[in-house]
Order: sequence, then structure tokens, then C-alpha cells
Amino acid sequence: MIAGGASGLGAATVRAVQRHGGTPLVIDVAEPADGVAYQHADLADTAAVEDAVAELAHTADGPLHAVFTPAGTDACGRLDQVPAADWEKVLHVNLLGTAAVIRAALPYLTADGGHIVTCASTLGIKAVSDATAYCASKFGVVGFTRALAAELAGEVGVTLLIPGGMTTAFFDDRPEQYKPPADAKLNDPDQVAETVLFALRQPAGSEIRELVVCCSQESSWP
Repeated sequence: MIAGGASGLGAATVRAVQRHGGTPLVIDVAEPADGVAYQHADLADTAAVEDAVAELAHTADGPLHAVFTPAGTDACGRLDQVPAADWEKVLHVNLLGTAAVIRAALPYLTADGGHIVTCASTLGIKAVSDATAYCASKFGVVGFTRALAAELAGEVGVTLLIPGGMTTAFFDDRPEQYKPPADAKLNDPDQVAETVLFALRQPAGSEIRELVVCCSQESSWP
């Protein structure tokens, strides 16, 4: 189950799951590629997320093996210049939405000894100016995931993915000053998606707790 599977890293992970013979299930506000099981939900709406998870889990052909939460949004700018609603939306989608998806999926994952992969960012471990909402949300995902791993030890696998910048549409709607420069070194999301599958393919009793995956010349790491 992929939260945010219609675009970016989520869509790349849908493709990776299909390449490896799995069945992707998508929660998103947009429709994913044709033929992919899908439920519409805004990750800022916890009730809608709960309904979407239950519907997908009940209609899936087999047990739910894993959940990945790459969905994310941003609101760039200084704290006093970003409208409060926009700033808080970032927290609702990136952090609270991650928790909502996982909370709703836990009964299905614990029944089958499944695995959770959350998605933070290199800006979840390194803070920069004009990104207070995004950094707060992604630092939150890091702390949430580490606590969750302790909480679910021996029951459900937990991996924290910390990706650097990728060649996706994530930056498209930003003001020019907040877009990566033309010569920025960014990762291919299809390659990053393979690391998600790598984490999920570990043998029983062995877990990859955290993965930092970025271009070797990533400007936000270390």
C-alpha cells in the first residue's frame, strides 16, 4: 500500500512493485496509472484515510504485506510570510498523514507480520532557512519512525527512508528561488524505489532500520 502512489517516488514505487511481481495499492488525491487499485483520500483527512485503507485492505487479493508513505507537500518561505493554513497543511499531510495511514493499516500488518517504510527527507536531519514547515514535518517523521520501530519491535518491521532530492514534479510549482538550480544533482526516483523494495526483501528477523539514499553530490547531505 503506497500513500501518494500517483506521482513522484510513490509512482516509481508502484512500478517497482509491479516489476517484482507484487500488487500495488494506492491512496492519493489523484488517480494512479491505469489498472492500479486505488482509493481517493486527502492525507490531511484522517477519517478519509482510515476508510481508504480499510477499503483497499478488504478488496486486495491476499494479505497486506507492506505500507510505504512517500506522499508529501511543501510551503516554502519565511515563517511570517507563509499563510498559517498552508504551513499547517504541510504538517497535516507529511507527518499526521503518515501516522494516519500507518495507524489504520496496523491491524492488517500485525496479522501478517508486515513491514512499514516511512519517507522522511535529508531535510529531516538537516535544517535550512525558508523550510520551517517541511523541516518540522520531516524531522517529525524521523522521530515518529524511530519511536514506532521501538514500539513494534518483533511484530512489524519498520524502516525509515531518508531520500535526497529527486527528478520529480515536486519542485515544479515552487517560486524560482526555491527550485533546484539547473545543474543540481538529483536522484532518479525509480532507483530510489528499488531501495524500498530492498528493505522489504530482507529475511525474517532482519531489518534495515534507516536508509539515506541520495546523489553522491547531494547538497543537503551531510
